[in-house]
Amino acid sequence: MKTAAKPFLKWAGGKGQLLSQLDQHLPRNLSEGEFTYIEPFVGGGAMLFYMLQKYPNIKRAVINDINLYLIKAYQVIRDTPQGLIERLLELENQYYTSCGDETKKAFFLKARTIFNESDLDDIDRTKYLIFLNRTCFNGLYRVNAKGKFNVPFGRYKNPTICNSDIILADSKLLNSVELVIMNGDFEHTVEHIGDGFNFFYFDPPYRPLNATSSFNSYAKEEFDDREQIRLRNYCAMLSELPNVKWMLSNADCSAKNPEDTFFENLYNDFSINRVQASRAINANPSKRGKLTELLIKNYD
Repeated sequence: MKTAAKPFLKWAGGKGQLLSQLDQHLPRNLSEGEFTYIEPFVGGGAMLFYMLQKYPNIKRAVINDINLYLIKAYQVIRDTPQGLIERLLELENQYYTSCGDETKKAFFLKARTIFNESDLDDIDRTKYLIFLNRTCFNGLYRVNAKGKFNVPFGRYKNPTICNSDIILADSKLLNSVELVIMNGDFEHTVEHIGDGFNFFYFDPPYRPLNATSSFNSYAKEEFDDREQIRLRNYCAMLSELPNVKWMLSNADCSAKNPEDTFFENLYNDFSINRVQASRAINANPSKRGKLTELLIKNYD
């Protein structure tokens, strides 16, 4: 298959643009033998697809996310890609036969209501998830306090809704490894640590740089400072286990506010690095641009 596997969704905070920098910080021994790869906040999966393609010696992969519909999408793409493609192409055709922005907006709002309110099977749920992701504002996934998807219409001219090649490439890759797909709290991933070497990559909801920059409403449960502290304690616990290495990404709050050393204090026992990233999602184009992110590791 010529198409490389890559995320089937747009995802705020996705790591596609950072993969080359993240690669430089991976443990040097990953190619030496079989290992288990664990990603407790899989999100759009840029790192997952990268790791599975670069390291065919991954014996088992474990992915988890609190977002049930996202996790169902990974299962559908792994197990029934052709069925998803057929239904998504039909939906795409219906959307493109709608004339004018207002008609397309009405189609979008109806699809959003079906996604939020209807009892759907997993393939239809994934179909609407991908459709909304490709046609909503900035490809955001955001929910309200009731867990309902509430991102407005995006007004794109010709969005690619069904990319069959990517779906099939992703399915092939996900079927190339023993894959555990979980939906729940990140701490439960400890139950799937393998007997040999294990590598965790954490990409949690980022701590906001300011009051207006929070994009962590992927689930109705808030990932606040208490959750960030709980995650740090989990990482510290993992560091006490043999054959476990981990790497974690988060916002560089002190770069925005030198007095905000939350993460420097929290992870002062570990290696703290910085990588260059781009802020791609902001309602104000002038506030998009370069910034640094933290990359924290329990190894040199």
